[in-house]
Amino acid sequence: MTQNEKSAKIERIKIWKGMKNMEQEKKTAMRVSAVTIVWNVILSIFKLIAGIVGHSGAMISDAVHSASDVFSTIIVILGINIASRQSDDDHQYGHDRLECVAAILLAVVLFATGIGIGIGGINKIITGTAGKDEIPGMIALLAAVASILVKESMFWYTRSAAKKINSGALMADAWHHRSDALSSIGALIGIGGARLGFSVLDPIASVIICVFIVKAAYDIFKDAVDRMVDKSCDEETEEKMRQLIKEQTGVLKVDVLRTRLFGAKMYVDIEIAADGDITLREGHEIAQVVHDKVEEEFPLVKHCMVHVNPL
Repeated sequence: MTQNEKSAKIERIKIWKGMKNMEQEKKTAMRVSAVTIVWNVILSIFKLIAGIVGHSGAMISDAVHSASDVFSTIIVILGINIASRQSDDDHQYGHDRLECVAAILLAVVLFATGIGIGIGGINKIITGTAGKDEIPGMIALLAAVASILVKESMFWYTRSAAKKINSGALMADAWHHRSDALSSIGALIGIGGARLGFSVLDPIASVIICVFIVKAAYDIFKDAVDRMVDKSCDEETEEKMRQLIKEQTGVLKVDVLRTRLFGAKMYVDIEIAADGDITLREGHEIAQVVHDKVEEEFPLVKHCMVHVNPL
């Protein structure tokens, strides 16, 4: 079997594996999103009942917040479904970047959530309205604790899946769960403080939580934008790639190595130097080996272009 035949076989196997992995990643994201929706609905109903029975406005607001999270998860589902579509005539490089759009939308929702919590807290501090409502019951306190535990568990569950499939949209949804947990901590402090006579703790906690949520929203937004504007890969990845290329037979040096993020994937452009006296076929075979090795060792590389310069 010639090198070209081997390369063609490797390419076919890679395409098959890529489609299989993409389908598996999509299934993972859909499963996590379904779990998220179910738990958000359950939490919303439970917190709404606890807020009404326990006379807690904070818990009722938290229930509405959890219910609105279903909308965020729907954005994730739509984003991942569209991004996983195969290339077509109008999108010959695929739809990967559309997942970044979903992540940006979630970052905006997360930012608005944080700002809303912060403004509410500052308003209560300025107007001195904290603690004016009826003292909440124990059921509202228990609901806040349950919400923190469930939401924090959902954060780690979603975050683990997001890292496994390298999904920016799913990671944004994970941080949305963390923001909910922080919001519930604020509700817990407010409810507990009201029951103990220190109601001012509620708005103070809200302002602190606002800072954490806004920071998370900024990080998600920046990461998504970086993936949309062809930011290069990190230096460690590029150096490992450079060393791998140098180790291949026939490569005298690496003239150019350019990388760019494309959604959850990477694109790589390489220029290598080879002996100027070798045949065109031999030069092509060297380039093909480099191409196959890079795509084999770096699974996130979706496309690799290799050019050979004579030396």
